[in-house]
Amino acid sequence: MSTTLWLIRHGETEWTISGQHTGRTDIALTENGRKQALSLKSRLEHQNFDQVFTSPLQRAHETCVLAGLGEQAQIEPDLMEWNYGVYEGLTTPEILKAEPDWSLWTFDVENGETAAQVQKRVSGLLERLTAQGGTIALFAHGHILRSLIGVWIHNDVRLGENLALDTASVSVLDVHRGARVLRRLNA
Repeated sequence: MSTTLWLIRHGETEWTISGQHTGRTDIALTENGRKQALSLKSRLEHQNFDQVFTSPLQRAHETCVLAGLGEQAQIEPDLMEWNYGVYEGLTTPEILKAEPDWSLWTFDVENGETAAQVQKRVSGLLERLTAQGGTIALFAHGHILRSLIGVWIHNDVRLGENLALDTASVSVLDVHRGARVLRRLNA
């Protein structure tokens, strides 16, 4: 059975507004973020999902519930956002003051995850999902979803550095003529 993955980023939070790296900090959606999540309902209601998975963090789980798929959802720990370690809560400009050449995708993160560790986590998740097959919705976070795309289409988590995902966006990974493809990005 083939696999199609719908990647849905959570709605807006206070830290997505400020640009702070929000890895494992479990913060809620803003009122606008809840509206964004509700708007997903009409975009997803005509799609039949064989399975729905969500990060255990409340911003992703609440987005899933407001989008109308909460009853079908299962918690998937591997959908947690990157562990930003010492950079948690900081903005990129703040980090660049201390580390001018810093990039999440290429630097080791003190007390956090490296790209290699995320690659291993995401690869294992994709192996499990493709073994199950079907059309699967994944509610999660910006960097981990970008990582999933990178591993899906090029087996390299670092490709995610060249992608952008807005809050409450939908991207679709699919297979076309035997090749893994990015069918939709940031819709």
